[in-house]
Amino acid sequence: MSDQPEPIAPTEPDRLEVRARDFDRAAEAGILNGDQARALWDFLAAQAPKHAPTPEVPRFSFGHTLYYFGGLIAIAAMSLFMTLTWDALGPWGICTLALLYAAACWAMAEMLHARGLAIPAGLLAALAVCLVPLITWSAQNALGLWPEVSGAISGERLSQYHQWIDARWLTLEVATLIMGALALWRLRLPFLVMPVAVTLWYMSMDLSRWPAGEMGDVDFDHARRVSIVFGIAMCLMAGALDLYRRRYGTRDFATWLYLFGAFAAWSGITLSHSDSEMAKLVYGLFNAGLVLFGAVIGRRIFTVLGTIGVALYLGYLAFELFQDSLLFPLALSLIGLGIVGLGIWWQKHEASIVRRLSSVLPGIAPR
Repeated sequence: MSDQPEPIAPTEPDRLEVRARDFDRAAEAGILNGDQARALWDFLAAQAPKHAPTPEVPRFSFGHTLYYFGGLIAIAAMSLFMTLTWDALGPWGICTLALLYAAACWAMAEMLHARGLAIPAGLLAALAVCLVPLITWSAQNALGLWPEVSGAISGERLSQYHQWIDARWLTLEVATLIMGALALWRLRLPFLVMPVAVTLWYMSMDLSRWPAGEMGDVDFDHARRVSIVFGIAMCLMAGALDLYRRRYGTRDFATWLYLFGAFAAWSGITLSHSDSEMAKLVYGLFNAGLVLFGAVIGRRIFTVLGTIGVALYLGYLAFELFQDSLLFPLALSLIGLGIVGLGIWWQKHEASIVRRLSSVLPGIAPR
């Protein structure tokens, strides 16, 4: 028998972020004694590069709040209000100015990324990607390639890109997705997923008007089905990225896809109409399941949307189905207290539940 320890399996993370308090917890759990924990920490600290930039981890601090607040203002200003100078500069002028602005933002993002400032680098890189619709739209107008549609009420200004559903926007969205993918391949910063996720959400709506013909009433049932399909696809893509992150210790690229994908699918389901009480009950149970699902995988967007859905269903029961029932408030109170009790039980046994789920679904792990 060999005394050599087993090598770490290749399916386990080969890179983890470790803090000093993690070694204290290991000592408290009896995995190491105090002297061993301190010796191992000193050894790892001595191996760490002395001058390597430490990547920023997003947290709720004043500096990071300023990062996001300023970045989002810049994105809104350039992508929404730059077309106000359309009459003065014309399509080629706007296109040239947007290209120069995007190039400057990208150059600054590269510089900040090299210095380890991942958050402002991601914001500036995302701003460059957010300018792609403006560049594409201006170039199409300048070249006479922007299609005119009978009865159209959108397309005269890019600000309408964020207001109206129109199949003509698909050319802008495809260009944005291509540039967003290239930007992610180059810098691999999580915030770069934001413009990609927003673009996929917009595309799910604009595809309901495909092909771009005469503009009439929106087929909301078709738009709802497209939104559900796109939303589920985005959530599945986010789930795959989440599994990869948990297994190999990469950055979180799934958050924005979860956010817009879950909202697209949930809103499509919520806007469905049925006179069947069974269908309404299934909707309520589905949202209750979302609350638990969000808690299990550590994604609050599912819990929030599920809570809203349950509230909508309970509102329907209270104000329509059981409007004159005196027993309904009592039953609802008991249900609420039962849920509180379930929360207490879950918090008490969460660690063991997650461990059991991890044996079945390896991607699930406490956050």
